[in-house]
Amino acid sequence: MNRCLLVATAALLAGSAAAANAADLAARTYTKAPAPMAVAYDWSGFYAGLNGGGGWSHTCWTNTSTLGGPTVPAFGEGCHDATGGLVGGQIGYRWQAANWVFGLEGQGDWASLQGSNASLASAPIFGFAATNQSKIDAIGLITGQVGYAWNNVLWYAKGGAAVVHDKYQGSLTVTSTAFDRASETRWGAAVGTGLEVGFAPNWSVGVEYDHLFLGTRDVNLISLLPPAGGPSRTDRIKQDLDMVTVRLNYRFGGPVVAKY
Repeated sequence: MNRCLLVATAALLAGSAAAANAADLAARTYTKAPAPMAVAYDWSGFYAGLNGGGGWSHTCWTNTSTLGGPTVPAFGEGCHDATGGLVGGQIGYRWQAANWVFGLEGQGDWASLQGSNASLASAPIFGFAATNQSKIDAIGLITGQVGYAWNNVLWYAKGGAAVVHDKYQGSLTVTSTAFDRASETRWGAAVGTGLEVGFAPNWSVGVEYDHLFLGTRDVNLISLLPPAGGPSRTDRIKQDLDMVTVRLNYRFGGPVVAKY
């Protein structure tokens, strides 16, 4: 009887000690899962792409010389808009610092911007009805960029140098026969703005507007009528150009960076 009592007492004491030890154990702690890794678009790197769109050039002619003799006072021949399409490509480099994006870009386009107007100098100077025509067949831009990025959306402004290739022609209004012609490469300044969206790894699409300040130049038109090759007239031609393009770019390098 005493032995059974001792065994029961020992078992009871052992159970009490185990319960006390369990109560003294620290509560189990749970660790929070790590925050998911955020992926941000990175605009840094070299890129190349294609563009296409349209443009319109406002051109004004002022006659200052005819057949080698000065026109005094100079006589305004009128203005016209040369409109049409353009297509080409661009290549550049961008680097990103926080949300700010900086870049350099070169762009070249084949163009066909054409327009004409009836010359107001026809009766008083030429003695026949004449039509002035202009055509821009090439456009180039060398610009710097500064922009602000919201992840894969980039807005930017740009500015720099512009160059265009112009062709000018005078024709007889009645028969459309060309009587004089000239061409030139004209330099000026460019400003613009654009919005670009990254839609796939390394690929982006955007739209851009540019204004080209092409200034005023004296242009010597050469006679096409016998005796051909001599001076026909000199016109002071003022020109500005606006263009809107849709752009598709491929950027070389990784499209994203990890942020925690």
